[in-house]
Order: sequence, then C-alpha cells, then structure tokens
Amino acid sequence: MASLNVGNLGEYLREQRRNAQLSLRQLADAAGVSNPYLSQIERGLRKPSAEVLQQVAKALRISAETLYVRAGILDAERDRDEAETRAVILADPSLNERQKQVLLQIYESFRKENGFGTGEPAGPARDGEDPMDQGTGGGSSKAGGGDAAGSDTDGGRRRTAG
Repeated sequence: MASLNVGNLGEYLREQRRNAQLSLRQLADAAGVSNPYLSQIERGLRKPSAEVLQQVAKALRISAETLYVRAGILDAERDRDEAETRAVILADPSLNERQKQVLLQIYESFRKENGFGTGEPAGPARDGEDPMDQGTGGGSSKAGGGDAAGSDTDGGRRRTAG
C-alpha cells in the first residue's frame, strides 16, 4: 500500500505512545480503534479521521489539535480557532455523540456560508436524520397560526390531559 504522506503523523504517534509507555494494543484499546488500524496509522498507510485522532489524543493525553496539524487536517495558524472550537465541542461531556456531530455540522454550514473552507467534514447525519432536528419529540416546532388541522387547541385554549 502506498504511503499517504502521513508518515510524520505516524512517527509522532509512535513516539508519543512510547513516551506514555503504552503498547500498540493498549493504545488501540484505550482509543477504541483496532490494533491493525492503529498500526497502519503509525506506519503512514492510513489517514485517520478527526474523530479517531481525537480519541487517540485523549488516550495519549495530548492535544488533538497537534494531531490534526500533523495529519494535514488543519493549517497550524489559519485554523487554530476552528480546531479549538471543534475540540471543545468534541470534549464536552454534557453532550452525547449525536449532539456533538449535529453541532459540528451546523458549525461547518455556517463556516461555508461565510466563505471559510472546511477542515474535516463533520460527517453525514445518520439514516434519514435531519441535523436540525434535535429530537425534541412530539410534533412540529413551527410557530404561528397556520392550519389548525391536528392541533390540540380549542378556541385558543390549550387542552391538557388531566
């Protein structure tokens, strides 16, 4: 398999793993990736996603941004703020994984709308999910009078189950 010009990342990861006194298998387990996949990253044969880099960085207790730069996902100076924003979103323990991905998708859409390039795509929404649908449950969130079909109002008063 040809090298994908991520050898610098692989060499750096190997060095950090050895400094942390972790075996390849230990780091793979801690990062939630397979042992062969991590080995291929270290050898420069695979280019990991930003999410995988985030997991590896967390397991090594190092900056994910450093790994993003070494992987060529980010330009060190130009994209520092973007990397920090992504890292904060991904590291927020009060959000579940789906919410993190939705926030990253929204963030990317605003960056594109404002004419900024993207680092790493946040990834597509899961099967049929609308990134803007926050799963609030229970019908439409549209406001206003509109059509009363299916409404639970009666003469302007809301009915409540009693």
